[in-house]
Amino acid sequence: MNTREIKVQKQGWIPKKERVWIIVAIIIAVSIMFWELKGLSQLSLTTLHSKQFKHTFKGFGSSARIALFFVLAYYVLLRIIRLRMLKGQSKVKKWLSTLLRFTRRWHTPAAIIAIAFIILHTVAVFMHGFKFDFNNISGLVSLLVLLPVPISGLFRYQRMDRKWHLRSGIAFAILFLIHSFL
Repeated sequence: MNTREIKVQKQGWIPKKERVWIIVAIIIAVSIMFWELKGLSQLSLTTLHSKQFKHTFKGFGSSARIALFFVLAYYVLLRIIRLRMLKGQSKVKKWLSTLLRFTRRWHTPAAIIAIAFIILHTVAVFMHGFKFDFNNISGLVSLLVLLPVPISGLFRYQRMDRKWHLRSGIAFAILFLIHSFL
């Protein structure tokens, strides 16, 4: 065992410098979920099947979409910064690297909050009435593909994921975009 593997074993599942923000994001996500689920559970059946409620669960989906675009921005910036045409552009690369560090730092907390909104969106859709149409099926499939992403993200911290986090994340992003815009 080399020193790098020993260091990874000692640090735990989540690095110390990210642990605080991840715990804060989990607390925020759980608080949002409990608050909104409490509100959803108090609605009458006529409200659940109204057009006004449709705006409610679409609002959850829109909030998740905004957070997910921020989460996906990390991968887009990572890809852009590796482009060969930026080889001589030191000012642009410096600006992009600052932006990349910012998106990397907030990638996981934003993803946790996005997952909370996705769960709320899913619960509200099932409360409204799940219909077997393209939009609902694509959302359900993208939700199923989302399940391994946070698990492989934990393995990513341990350098044990063999790029499963990226692969399942890309698959989810494609299905999510199909669900959101078609």
